[in-house]
Amino acid sequence: MLVVGNWKMNLDLAAARQLASAVSSSIGSVENVDVGVCPPFVNLDAVYGVLHGTGIRLGAQNMHAQDSGAYTGEVSAAMLRAVGCHYVILGHSERRQFFGETNASVSDKAQKALAQKLVPIVCVGESLPQREAGSHEQVVESQIQESLSGVHISSASELVVAYEPVWAIGTGKTASPQQVADMHGHIRRLLEHLFGRELGAGIPILYGGSVKPGNADEIFAQTNVDGGLIGGAALKADDFLAIVNAARR
Repeated sequence: MLVVGNWKMNLDLAAARQLASAVSSSIGSVENVDVGVCPPFVNLDAVYGVLHGTGIRLGAQNMHAQDSGAYTGEVSAAMLRAVGCHYVILGHSERRQFFGETNASVSDKAQKALAQKLVPIVCVGESLPQREAGSHEQVVESQIQESLSGVHISSASELVVAYEPVWAIGTGKTASPQQVADMHGHIRRLLEHLFGRELGAGIPILYGGSVKPGNADEIFAQTNVDGGLIGGAALKADDFLAIVNAARR
């Protein structure tokens, strides 16, 4: 199981250090669960200083597909690797919605991340109108196929996919257990088709739609759910710990 906290655009430097310290001291080393946290860029170095030597891995929330150049405000995969990152979130629904990211740009970034020995967490998911229209499986299929086009891995541990129904992010809504199981099963079949049965069967598929301590056990019990990409609940050490413990169970 894998649980990754996405801190989004929250916490100043002091608060980031405090949360990282609380998370590392409360979680420590948890058997059978990998744990990661993804702070804003400006807090990566400070959080790495807190987490270094613990079992918790550092991740970033985005990156640029180029190695360097005149891309004001952007950060490269090599920079993330140098500051201690293990994971990088790519194609989050908020990046797609607010910043115009496309499946093609996610593919470019994922390939560059892998070249720099980062593990991309590639996000996919449908909007409420797409779900209500019954096109959610086709939408996610296109996102998987196009966002992972040109992506080659030799081990299942090199890639993570996160399913985040857009209508359940920050809304307090959560997909039903059956909806989660159905979509994760669909994604599993797509990954096995793209990467072969052996690799595709081992790629972690995270659920990323308003996971909380109160619903984590039920969500994580579903077939093909290999953990969670946690938003708001990751900003409270106690809540995050409860979710990690649910993954352990």
